[in-house]
Amino acid sequence: MRSTTRGFKLYYNPDTAGLLRMDTNTNALGGNPAAERFLAGAKIDLGGYPNTYSDGLRDALADLYGLERGNFVAGSGSDEMLDVVFKTFTEWGDNCVVPVPSYVLYDYFVGMNGGKAIQVELTEDFQLDPDAMARRDAKVIIMPSPNNPTANSFRAKDIEEILSRFDGIVVVDEAYGEYAGCGFVERVEEFDNLVVLRTFSKAYSMAALRVGYAVANKGLAEVMNCVKIPYSLNALSEGAAIAAVGDQDFIKRSVAMVDEQRPRLRKGLEKLGFRTFPSDANFIMAECPADHADIVAGLRAEGILIRDFGSKRRTENCVRTTIGTAELNGRLLDALEKVLGDLGC
Repeated sequence: MRSTTRGFKLYYNPDTAGLLRMDTNTNALGGNPAAERFLAGAKIDLGGYPNTYSDGLRDALADLYGLERGNFVAGSGSDEMLDVVFKTFTEWGDNCVVPVPSYVLYDYFVGMNGGKAIQVELTEDFQLDPDAMARRDAKVIIMPSPNNPTANSFRAKDIEEILSRFDGIVVVDEAYGEYAGCGFVERVEEFDNLVVLRTFSKAYSMAALRVGYAVANKGLAEVMNCVKIPYSLNALSEGAAIAAVGDQDFIKRSVAMVDEQRPRLRKGLEKLGFRTFPSDANFIMAECPADHADIVAGLRAEGILIRDFGSKRRTENCVRTTIGTAELNGRLLDALEKVLGDLGC
């Protein structure tokens, strides 16, 4: 292995057979209905290539946000967009600023592209420290808002300060932006260094099809499209994504379900002794009333997976769970009550 990848370990890959997955923050309402209808009736020329740069999807997104096709880069999940960002804007050995705690794969993409991740601590309430981030000698700053795993959104004024003070590219990863109800997509033409990432894997409930996109001013988007692998988004996924963009009622229902269930799940967790943190997303991070590993293992024995962050810096003894439907949340809380009882809590 080359030197920058020798420390890599396999990504989270649990055996999930027969288990209720509340560990991936996908949409609890099930698969996107518009995408499913498209796939059921799709007639695709399997011998032909998809559109080189997914122009149909980029047009649909431009209509949705009031922008232009040239503002968008589309590809195989927002993870491909992360890779494209670093391939486009960084040289071998460049520094990239990553907040802690945040999405664990940022360090992976920095290292895969020969860079060094400079970790900057979030504040005590998991907000950005604009001064500490903007003054670093780096080419890229990247942050998720809402943040994963803490679930809170970052203050717009802090992101704006970083954009104004930092000379490099600022990436705002809005994978959960639909749940937050606000973001920076419509503002990309205001800034010469802003790249916003979005995905169809969360609110759009199309994780299996791997569709994501980047939004930026047309100059940045053009150079990213020059770097992106042509044809990387297949024709079935693009067609399903176009259909899903046209069904915003499903997105509204999905967000409304989370808005309704979030306070109920928080209250249920707190009643069991968990300390929950504020959430603007479709998941909740909580500090455990007993050892995190024991709770996660006990839940698995009860047929439920949640994500364990308890051994990581700044999220000690914490777990993360998806916000499900009333039925799924009830199953989770009932199982947690049993697990905690078995642990003597």
